[in-house]
Amino acid sequence: MFETVLVANRGEIAVRVTRTLRALGVRSVAVFSDADADARHVREADAAVRLGPAPAAESYLSVDRLLEAAARTGAQAVHPGYGFLAENADFARACARAGLVFIGPSADAIALMGDKIRAKETVRAAGVPVVPGSSGSGLSDAQLAEAARRIGMPVLLKPSAGGGGKGMRLVRRASALADEIAAARREARASFGDDTLLVERWIERPRHIEIQVLADAHGNVVHLGERECSLQRRHQKVVEEAPSVLLDEETRAAMGAAAVQAARSCGYRGAGTVEFIVPGGDPAAYSFMEMNTRLQVEHPVTELVTGLDLVEWQLRVAAGERLPFAQREIRLTGHAVEARICAEDPARGFLPSGGTVLRLREPRGEGVRTDSGLSEGTEVGSRYDPMLSKVIAYGPDRETALRRLRAALAETVTLGVPTNAGFLRRLLAHPAVAAGELDTGLVERAVAGLLPDRVPVEVYAAAALLRQAALGPAPGTGWVDPFSAADGWRLGGERAWTVHRLQVPGHEPVAVRVRRTPDGAAEVLPDGARSPLTASVGRLPRAETGEDRFSVRLDGVVHTFAAVPDGTWLGRDGDAWPVRDHDPVAASLTRAGLAGADSLTAPMPGTVSVVKVAVGDEVTAGQSLLVVEAMKMEHIVSAPHAGTVTELDVRPGSTVAMDQVLAVVAPHEEAEE
Repeated sequence: MFETVLVANRGEIAVRVTRTLRALGVRSVAVFSDADADARHVREADAAVRLGPAPAAESYLSVDRLLEAAARTGAQAVHPGYGFLAENADFARACARAGLVFIGPSADAIALMGDKIRAKETVRAAGVPVVPGSSGSGLSDAQLAEAARRIGMPVLLKPSAGGGGKGMRLVRRASALADEIAAARREARASFGDDTLLVERWIERPRHIEIQVLADAHGNVVHLGERECSLQRRHQKVVEEAPSVLLDEETRAAMGAAAVQAARSCGYRGAGTVEFIVPGGDPAAYSFMEMNTRLQVEHPVTELVTGLDLVEWQLRVAAGERLPFAQREIRLTGHAVEARICAEDPARGFLPSGGTVLRLREPRGEGVRTDSGLSEGTEVGSRYDPMLSKVIAYGPDRETALRRLRAALAETVTLGVPTNAGFLRRLLAHPAVAAGELDTGLVERAVAGLLPDRVPVEVYAAAALLRQAALGPAPGTGWVDPFSAADGWRLGGERAWTVHRLQVPGHEPVAVRVRRTPDGAAEVLPDGARSPLTASVGRLPRAETGEDRFSVRLDGVVHTFAAVPDGTWLGRDGDAWPVRDHDPVAASLTRAGLAGADSLTAPMPGTVSVVKVAVGDEVTAGQSLLVVEAMKMEHIVSAPHAGTVTELDVRPGSTVAMDQVLAVVAPHEEAEE
């Protein structure tokens, strides 16, 4: 076994790999950019090396700097994690030239399976069924469009060089092919440095099932069962489970054998995943999609049902050990489900979010595991992937695992950074998910019903009560002049109502009136309420909870929130709300307020990657004007109406904040009328 391993990654996967290295007694070396100088993966490693500035190209993607870090720390091997350089054949070759063991497959296997076009041709020759699609590499836009028309709409555009759903585009109309091909190329180039595309037939309501394989350097290859990855949004997996309820033992064995054959066809070594598209009505008609030559994000569910540590076996295989178990010895026991916690705001169309983690509560307990790179004080920006952590639940059966995961997500709080935790909890309670009736389009069809249309009144009540408490004297300070306290006290009568104007981004401002009652409690009167609600708020003992939590009693019902002391963030049941003071006068004076509906604002913090217009250009309603990119995701900013571009405040490469005004389109007179 190696003495020192450099982990060429960041975030939760770097923490995860370090955990296994520590268990094996192997010294771990972390690397970091300036943006991650105080990150959790840096603190938990035995040693850490600065790579460079925050941009990935100057830090985590710099092969020379990674090799230099390995040399400085005496590392014998490099674990690439997933993302960044994990599937980069040139990096694997550079490690070999530097005398380092790359913990993964050979560079040739990475290059072969990383090219989806060559990969399909290779496994097809080995007898593995594949999805119908285009053939040949380096197709032009016109050739891609022609292949799509020949296959028949709808089709799926896919980058040849990458995975993770990035750059994938579902195209249903031939007239949209030109724009979609251009957008897919941009995303592929930004994510993988290669804009080569292929076209595949789109299968309606498919299921996405993948097989985990493990191979050593001595010709032994086994599969570790399947993972169901059909719950996806924008082609990105959000929930994964093992095993799949769709497969019977016969189909599982057949797909496993096909995955092993695919691995053998490229001389694979290490842990890898073979992905299949499966018609829900005919599981036996599965087809190969691609092979991921690395550890997968969802590997924990396989670990829980097999009892194997996949990172440990990556290390052992890379060190030259033989697999000590045969296929017949692999057993799947129980059920495991994983949910990916991402920095995104469901209330704003799942746009990437960011901020500082002010309060963090990550679940633990029977059958619950959390893989995370977070700690309080972590700054979440837009430079890297939005996934922050993973919550995984295990049980003797699927129902137990789902129930434990829903409870765990309800306990998950990341105050200061909007996440999708609450959305995932509601998704897991969807009747189709509970019944195992899944397909890759289910989330998109169900999403509207999984997003609350309003902020619960108890959230505004809790925020107002905390603000009200801050106006009064601090507990234990003795006598305070009542005339100096802004808590509604007045001479010769009951306390006056204090009005708190509160704003949750994405929702209308709300006024909440609060006043003390003679018994020391409070009354709360939110906007729209016909009569006051009796309320009280109290801090729960930190010794019991280990964190700042508040109990709010509202008309006899107790609600428990995680909160920051000033009440600017409240969290409950996996949901979190930034509750801000709202000043309507100041808001009306912002530039966006003055510009009104004519202004185009940034939907998320990020970087402007494309500007298609200039000041003075005439545009039509809905015309694409700019593209903002954050966390490897593009968002098109379109004209709100026909008109003239009168202001344009950004250019390609400009960094923008959420809601920053990017441009102004003055409407034509007829449009205004």
